[in-house]
Amino acid sequence: MHSSERDVQQRVQQLEAELAASRAELQAFTYAVSHDLRAPLRHLVSFARLLEEEAGAQLSGECADFLRTITTSAEHMGVLLDALTALSRLAAVPVVSEPVALAPLVAACVQDVQAAGADRPVHVTADVPASLLVQGDAALLGQALAQVLGNAYKFSAAVAAPRIGVSAHATPQGTVQLRVEDNGAGFNPAMQDKLFTVFGRLHSAKQFPGLGMGLLTARRVLAKMGATIHLAPQDSGGALATLTFAPAKK
Repeated sequence: MHSSERDVQQRVQQLEAELAASRAELQAFTYAVSHDLRAPLRHLVSFARLLEEEAGAQLSGECADFLRTITTSAEHMGVLLDALTALSRLAAVPVVSEPVALAPLVAACVQDVQAAGADRPVHVTADVPASLLVQGDAALLGQALAQVLGNAYKFSAAVAAPRIGVSAHATPQGTVQLRVEDNGAGFNPAMQDKLFTVFGRLHSAKQFPGLGMGLLTARRVLAKMGATIHLAPQDSGGALATLTFAPAKK
């Protein structure tokens, strides 16, 4: 091996080591922050509730509202910390890479989404060939699909005739693409950078509930399997999510 090749190889190994160390440090920081904040947050919620129980009847209407706001905000912070902790743990989840059939996973996710939103039915169609296989981890893939389909359902359920279309096909480039299309609220393409950020939201919580973690979770889960996700607004309204996978190894 020439000295230049050896230098390049050493530099690559050094960069990989630095990247691994940075990821480990970031995960440790996120985990520590979420857990170190948990104890004082529990105290805040507990004592706010006690104050409401003991002195709630003596408070004026405005002061009672202030106290309820404190309790509600503290409880919401707990939910945010739980989501942040779950996100930080994704990096440590092992990946079992094997051929995975998309059709049954899609069918199961569609069924779960429709059951969860039985009060707001959405018409869902699925066109996924039974023979179509991708390389990945079935459990992680199911988790990512659930996030993407749940996102499509949330933003389409409020329109007059909500619908979601799921389809998959092999591309000429040798990959497999899964498309999830909805006719929901859509989004401003200028705000696309915020889609895959921590607690990233393009709509207010009053319009659409949620933490703004679903798409980021899906992207990180897919990345562990070497897959990608892209979201684009539709000209007619709604959004199109495109998931790209490596084909199953023979």
